[in-house]
Amino acid sequence: MNRANTPKERVLARIAHQETERTPYTLGFEGDVAERLDAHYGSDAWRGALDNAIRRAPAPNLVVDTTSSAQTTDPYGCIWQVDRRPFHLVHAVLQDVDLGDYVFPDLAPVFTDAWRAEAEATILDSPDHFWVVGFGFGLFERTWTLRGFNEALMDAAGDPGYYAALTERVAEHQLEIIEHLLTLPVDGIMFSDDWGYQQGVLLGPERWRRFMKPHLARMYARCHEAGVHTLSHCCGSVVDILPDIIEIGLDVLESVQPEARGMDPFDLKARYGERITFWGGLGSQSTIPFGTPGEITRQVERLCREMGRGGGYILTSAKSLQPETPTKNAAAVVEAFLAQDGQAVPV
Repeated sequence: MNRANTPKERVLARIAHQETERTPYTLGFEGDVAERLDAHYGSDAWRGALDNAIRRAPAPNLVVDTTSSAQTTDPYGCIWQVDRRPFHLVHAVLQDVDLGDYVFPDLAPVFTDAWRAEAEATILDSPDHFWVVGFGFGLFERTWTLRGFNEALMDAAGDPGYYAALTERVAEHQLEIIEHLLTLPVDGIMFSDDWGYQQGVLLGPERWRRFMKPHLARMYARCHEAGVHTLSHCCGSVVDILPDIIEIGLDVLESVQPEARGMDPFDLKARYGERITFWGGLGSQSTIPFGTPGEITRQVERLCREMGRGGGYILTSAKSLQPETPTKNAAAVVEAFLAQDGQAVPV
């Protein structure tokens, strides 16, 4: 048993597949959930009791400015509708099957000295936590935001030469982004790429291996060369490519959406738990919105007990607590997370 004392030490121990007395956790909120919990508890003191072990350093917004008006153009030239949930693509910049003279955003004005100073100060202000920094849309997602979702999938199936060229260009650009991020004193790079849907891999396993795997291997290798860990958010079912993900060096898989095919966290732990760390597993489409508070408590306890055996597990919900989460259930999640850390909601 590793006697880790700080959140950062616990995360590092878990990634090293060592058991810790306390389970490191993260918990996020969307919509009005946090405000409803303020009313439920009569104050916002509960917020200060939560202590997310993994924290995200500030990064330039290379995704979408969701605070703007109804439609906005991202740094890549794509137009998004942002006044509805979720925000969505309405015009992709690459309308033709031709990369032509398309130029990716210049990164020099984005990764400025001011950004670096702010990010470093944020990290150094809380050195006992495990810090990551990310850049939003990953390799697969960036191809379809540039091309359009349907078009990108059709390209991969019907014009693989073009799709391979597009993926190569995106990968080179993202490797440049990673170089900037690696100038920060972080513990990990946070990738985010939804390869899966409820039933499987959107590209299909073979196309994912052809188009995505070699480039991701390069990115993960660069992170490891720099001495930082690789973490990736991914929703949906990726069980068919999980051995590949492990092979190319992903340290931590986040979301572990239990409702998706083959993604039962306890089964994944039994099959792959010695080779990768799982971060998630509490069902955001099942247990959290539809379970009872008691069921939520018992599931959190089981995740901490069984997934944490031998290390390799960080607790969180598969998604941040969503607006449709009943207040009593949101409170049960908060209280169960605090309880496993030996804490309680302040009164």
